[in-house]
Amino acid sequence: MTRHPHLDPSPFLLEGGPVGMLLIHGFTGSPPEMRLVGEYLHQRGLTVYAPLLPGHGATVEEMNRCRWTDWTGHVERALTDLRARCETVFVGGLSMGAVLTLYLAAHHPELPGAVAYSPATIVADRLIYLTPVLKYFIPKRAKSSEKDLTDPEADLRLWSYEENPVFAAHELLKLTRRVRRLLPRITCPLLVIYSTLDQAIHPRSGPYTYERAGSRDKELVTLHNSGHCITVDSEWEFVAEKTYQFIQNHL
Repeated sequence: MTRHPHLDPSPFLLEGGPVGMLLIHGFTGSPPEMRLVGEYLHQRGLTVYAPLLPGHGATVEEMNRCRWTDWTGHVERALTDLRARCETVFVGGLSMGAVLTLYLAAHHPELPGAVAYSPATIVADRLIYLTPVLKYFIPKRAKSSEKDLTDPEADLRLWSYEENPVFAAHELLKLTRRVRRLLPRITCPLLVIYSTLDQAIHPRSGPYTYERAGSRDKELVTLHNSGHCITVDSEWEFVAEKTYQFIQNHL
């Protein structure tokens, strides 16, 4: 994944009807990874907003200056802004964006529904547990050259940093630990979608999120032909369709 020059990492707003969807991108990523699902929902009448999280879409150094509370505060404001435009607002996010979605769901039981795409509640890279110390010696490190995407065109739909900001990774660790404790507090309807080919999150992350969430109305969907970024990979249209059905069923 790289900073593809044909992509704009800025936030986007697709004006539609009174039902809104807040779509939150992942760690080191940007709103383009939510664009396909966003346009699918917009074509069916929804208003869609995909914010750009602090420290993203700029430089690794800038991201390393962020704290996890910068991200939670930003999505709280984004939810408030979208609610000012729409009568009803659902929330969905990819990877760290899914963790932020779960954070919002835990603090806003009035949400009509939340969607967690490839939730990073348990990260596959065990080096993240060394980041509290590692960040002082290696503030950034190269990403793995191996990709788990099954669609050869999928990478062209992603704009992300080519390096991992290690200070920020420690903040992600703090966020995931906090949200894992919050899962039983989630009571709104919940849809969790993950792929068995995902190399970025632990294989148990999707089922763990589903099992621990306190929601009575919840669904776990397992994909078998997508990598981590399921919103742009081979099964993105199925993901978008499941999202739309979930929204329609909970209006």
